[in-house]
Amino acid sequence: MIEVSVINESPYELPEYQTLASAGVDLKAVLDEALELKPLERKIIRTGLKIALPDGYEAQVRPRSGLAAKHGISILNAPGTIDSDYRGEIGVILVNLSNHNFIVKPGERIAQLVIAKYEQIKWKITQELPNTIRGDGGFGSTGKK
Repeated sequence: MIEVSVINESPYELPEYQTLASAGVDLKAVLDEALELKPLERKIIRTGLKIALPDGYEAQVRPRSGLAAKHGISILNAPGTIDSDYRGEIGVILVNLSNHNFIVKPGERIAQLVIAKYEQIKWKITQELPNTIRGDGGFGSTGKK
């Protein structure tokens, strides 16, 4: 478990894990009033949270499966990446992929935040890559089974 410094400018309690095995915490919409998302419309929704991650970690903003399955609500750049040197407010780019208007209510859980460890790379220029069974086959090359 890592410690993450947070500034909570929202009127809500800090997000908590819903179960012992949860990978993410739910982010809530900080709105003055309910907001309507029309079909194919997108809006950046404030969360009121600012964080300072340790180097080597990122925060991923991901869609909530219930909103996606029941209402067609998702996140455009899923997962959105929050770098460890970003100190601004976390925003969520919600999009309505359904054929019906959707109302986002103040305090509604709109996305998940997952913290992930990463490593940066150093490029190694080469003329050949090691062979694999798959090779350069992509986009469906492994079949349907």
